[in-house]
Amino acid sequence: MRVGGYIVGSLVSVVSAALLFRHLGKVDTGHYVTAVSLVAIVGAVSDLGLTAVGVREISSLPEEQRWPLAQDLLGLRITLTLVGGTAATAIAWVVYSRLLAAGVALAGVGLLLQATQDNFSLPLVVGLRLGWVSALDLSRQLLSTLMTVLLVALGATLLPFLGISIPVGLILVVATVSLVRGTRSLVPTFSVRRWRRFAGAMLPYAMAIAASALYFRVSILLMSVLSNSAQLGYFGASFRILEVLTVVPGLLVSSAFPIFARAARDDHERLGYALARVFEVSTIVGAWVAVSVAVGAPLAIKIVGGAEFAPAAPVLAIQGVGLGAMFVGLVWANGLLSLGLYRQILAINVSMLVLSGVLVAILIPLDGARGAAIGTAAAEITSGIVHAVAVARGRPQLRPSLRILPRVGLAAGAGVVPLALTGLGVPTVALLVLSTALFAAVLLVLRAFPEELLDLLPAAGPLARLASRGRG
Repeated sequence: MRVGGYIVGSLVSVVSAALLFRHLGKVDTGHYVTAVSLVAIVGAVSDLGLTAVGVREISSLPEEQRWPLAQDLLGLRITLTLVGGTAATAIAWVVYSRLLAAGVALAGVGLLLQATQDNFSLPLVVGLRLGWVSALDLSRQLLSTLMTVLLVALGATLLPFLGISIPVGLILVVATVSLVRGTRSLVPTFSVRRWRRFAGAMLPYAMAIAASALYFRVSILLMSVLSNSAQLGYFGASFRILEVLTVVPGLLVSSAFPIFARAARDDHERLGYALARVFEVSTIVGAWVAVSVAVGAPLAIKIVGGAEFAPAAPVLAIQGVGLGAMFVGLVWANGLLSLGLYRQILAINVSMLVLSGVLVAILIPLDGARGAAIGTAAAEITSGIVHAVAVARGRPQLRPSLRILPRVGLAAGAGVVPLALTGLGVPTVALLVLSTALFAAVLLVLRAFPEELLDLLPAAGPLARLASRGRG
């Protein structure tokens, strides 16, 4: 439900992105992406893993201890967001311009509202009330798109677009309060003593999240310094599309995270089973997404940016490979989190930050936006491998079977075959449909789908009959 709701919202947001980039043009698009990236860094750093660790602790704590902890987390998150937003605004003022600083300040207020709403929705997440969580996520996308369309129609300049998150955030806070009222107190608490005790336990993970925030945004910032405005605009358009999609692997894995956390406490055999099945599904979905991005990149860039952004299509195709790897890497990152292995997560994230920064800094002067895309994709693939090794090392019951990898590799190879038809005038949508059909057919023939997924197919359907013959 969460992934489906988000995909629907993302498809709607394509409309707003297309209008926004055409309305702003290459230069202001680069400024917009830079401002959003600064605020996104503040969001990740100010969270410091509080939401993820909060879900882990609240999933495992007795009922009477859960919501006082949530109040402490809310107070801490508000404080950190205010401090981080002020710092980001000052940086934008000094490094860029007063206009960009004002935009960062507006987006920072929207971030504060989103952080509050995320904390308020913890009872929905821990209680696996994912239908309501999905509805709230979809509402955010729909409202943001509606306001973008309205501002474009009014001929707005850059600044109002960066303030869209404020009215959207207010609406969602009110909606969330109506859903969780009576289940917990919504008043933040500001106890430095309790913050210190909690922060001391999770400090390594907090530092890991800070490194991760920089890891995902370092390419944009390096592009803004080491390249020209046109290349920044191309990379920004590609990154904006990928930014929408990068949420999907997190939604897929985090929906199962409360189960991971409880199993990590009580039953490692169950945890191994859960991780293995989510790994298989994430590998399949990640490969399909990477193939679809490669095939559909020209159309996506054309819709979002128009003809002047055409050189961004190969950039997007390369970044799609990194996105596919992210699906797999996040499974094992959540496995480490469920086990409470914060120091290992810190070591991996810092290493990947350094690797990504070095690769991107070297490749940008050589190949501009494409070089940055190659660097980020290589770092993402490496990150997934390292996380998986860290989880399985010394824990044989958590070691998954890798037999799915060659099967998915063959399916991905079949999925990119339609690229050979690109120059023959075949519509991109038709190529995407053919690519997906070939990908799924190879997986079915090779019996790569987990049985639990096949059991969900209607018993009389042709896919179910084919799967049944394959299993027989």
